[in-house]
Amino acid sequence: MRSKPLIVPSVLPADLARLGEECRSLAAAGVDRIQWDVMDGRFVPNLTFGPDVIAACRSQVDTPFEAHLMVVEPDDVLPRYVDAGCELVIVHAEACVHLHRTLRRIRELGARAGVALNPHSPESVIAHVLAEADLVLVMTVNPGFGGQAYIPAMEAKIARVRELIDAAGTTTELEVDGGITDATIGGAAAAGADVFISGSWLFNHPAGRAAAVTELRERATEYMT
Repeated sequence: MRSKPLIVPSVLPADLARLGEECRSLAAAGVDRIQWDVMDGRFVPNLTFGPDVIAACRSQVDTPFEAHLMVVEPDDVLPRYVDAGCELVIVHAEACVHLHRTLRRIRELGARAGVALNPHSPESVIAHVLAEADLVLVMTVNPGFGGQAYIPAMEAKIARVRELIDAAGTTTELEVDGGITDATIGGAAAAGADVFISGSWLFNHPAGRAAAVTELRERATEYMT
């Protein structure tokens, strides 16, 4: 039985000159967590936030932070993102030589552990680490940039990951990230996702961020079974 849908904005579209204020705005809108898209210019072609920026915003809100590490050799930087205040740290299966060990290390540091899969990666990659994963993130775009179009073909993979989680009997959350809007969240929810990242659509909603969060939550709830 899945829990209620969680709505998590990515701060990628935020005004970088006002990040603390942007975090407060998102918290006031009723989001469940705030995601920091950490890109190193190597695993993906973009550069974004380091741990010092995240740490500077941590005191602004009580809302949990999650770090999505789109970086090579994530093991080298895990402690810094946990120390910066990220309660959940997500690494990419494609970037981890010893994925089981990396997920366990995140937990040893005191954070929850997540593993992300790029669109081309099969769900079998994470089948044997679910006991160490608090969250699986199925990317519904190729990572590296905001504002990309949702890949509907990923819904079949979302459904297969949901089957793996249910068969394992774990409480692992199933998150989706990329092109999540009022028009796409239903398909992802019906396939089995229960955590939804939204960036550009949420930030640009004509009625404001609180209305966007409510709309996404209601739409996801409608399709979750």
